[in-house]
Amino acid sequence: MSGIDAVNRQHRCVLPFEAQPAEVRQLRKAAAAQLGQWGMPMAGDQTELLVTELATNVIKHVGAGGSATLILEWTCERLRIEMHDKSRSLPFLHSTHSDAECGRGLHMVAAMAADWGAAVTAPGKVVWCEIALGSEPACRRVQRAVQALEGYQGFPAAVREGRQHVAALEESAIELIADLLHWTSARGLDPDDILDRAQTHYEAEAEAA
Repeated sequence: MSGIDAVNRQHRCVLPFEAQPAEVRQLRKAAAAQLGQWGMPMAGDQTELLVTELATNVIKHVGAGGSATLILEWTCERLRIEMHDKSRSLPFLHSTHSDAECGRGLHMVAAMAADWGAAVTAPGKVVWCEIALGSEPACRRVQRAVQALEGYQGFPAAVREGRQHVAALEESAIELIADLLHWTSARGLDPDDILDRAQTHYEAEAEAA
């Protein structure tokens, strides 16, 4: 992707980009793809909207062509979205009828996010927001599942990102479930009963979340 280079470290993703209108769509897609790799595509639509607003604000109020960086950080209950740029001018909420910095875009960020803020940094500033993702137990289960699936049969480095990564996770999940069913049958257990119990357990936790 032109102008965008992703560096992933566990649950932190750094996406440098050039503040140009053409780059916003690519940045939005890169953020959604990263959430897919983390096993949390359910937050994709909201994240894409917030990334679009934050990136557009950089272009409009800092200047097109400058360098900026999007950082995504995933903890169990929240996804933090940070937009770093070279300007030290901090945004703040104005009347929605005002054309001042961030204006309507910042109102949308504040309305959509669980929390948001801005701070001066050494090279400029950061504007951040956080999305609530749900219950901690559910998030921990997703994290454990991704780790287990990546370790199952071994993942080559070539498929640790992008669509190949998601497809490999799906294939690994199918193989793991199939092997578990073989194991239950070998132990004299009923595979259908195990599946039904797992489904019941999942539905109970999902309803309680």
